[in-house]
Amino acid sequence: MKETRLKLLHLHRCSGVTRSLIKKMLEHDPALEGLYKYSMDDFRKLFFLPYHRSSTIYQDLHSSRVYLQLRKDLETYQTVTILDNAFPAMLRNIPDRPLVLYLCGDIDLLSHTPSLSVVGTRKPTNEAYSKMNSILTPLIKDNWLIVSGMAIGIDAMAHRLALSSKGKTIAVLGGGFQHVYPKSNTSLFRTLSKTQLVISEYPPGSPPRRHHFPERNRIISGLTFGTLVVEAKERSGSLITVDQALDQGREVFAIPGSPTQSETDGCNKMIQDGAKLVRKTYDILEEWQ
Repeated sequence: MKETRLKLLHLHRCSGVTRSLIKKMLEHDPALEGLYKYSMDDFRKLFFLPYHRSSTIYQDLHSSRVYLQLRKDLETYQTVTILDNAFPAMLRNIPDRPLVLYLCGDIDLLSHTPSLSVVGTRKPTNEAYSKMNSILTPLIKDNWLIVSGMAIGIDAMAHRLALSSKGKTIAVLGGGFQHVYPKSNTSLFRTLSKTQLVISEYPPGSPPRRHHFPERNRIISGLTFGTLVVEAKERSGSLITVDQALDQGREVFAIPGSPTQSETDGCNKMIQDGAKLVRKTYDILEEWQ
């Protein structure tokens, strides 16, 4: 198992490798026994890959630079893979589950319940904090874990509210730990990685990419029983997390807002479409209980 795990971690960070390819390779060879024996032609024929992609994967698998960087990262950061018993049960059966997670902080938080995802706009209104304080603080003080994405705006406010209330929180990043984004949250990242937990699906040296953020949203929603949208415009990235939550069979909550504020249009539309309206903490507790 230990050897297979290391092979999975190595494969996961090779250029040209995707989750779907790893799943095919694990189905073909569950212990990855032949991983380093495959030729470029083997990759092409067995997994129907184009020549360029096969060549890139083969080179990275036989690159001392890639392997040595992996070993160095494993000395610095914790990891959990789909092969491990410690892999979060909440994520194990979601659609397109992650296969590898890098961790900074308290790994025990991965199995903490109850938990709630909190997402929203990067440009919240002046009322956003009071809404969150009123609804979330009682949950945090009752040992609920808050999960969010450490973006500016609602995400950062959710993490900071958990910290100020001496609660528990997990941040899920859209890039590696060595490329904190946004940079304005570097101090928050350091605090969370020391006292809470920060997770990334991407190797520590991977810079954030535009497509990483919608991808990480499935982990944010997947780690919890439900997702609360505090404020969001009608065409907000936060609604991607909502779609992921619905696909995963999770609860979806929204705080209503004034019809004259564009920052709450998304929440109002969600409620119109069937999300649970949240006015107070009990509205969330009712679904949990």
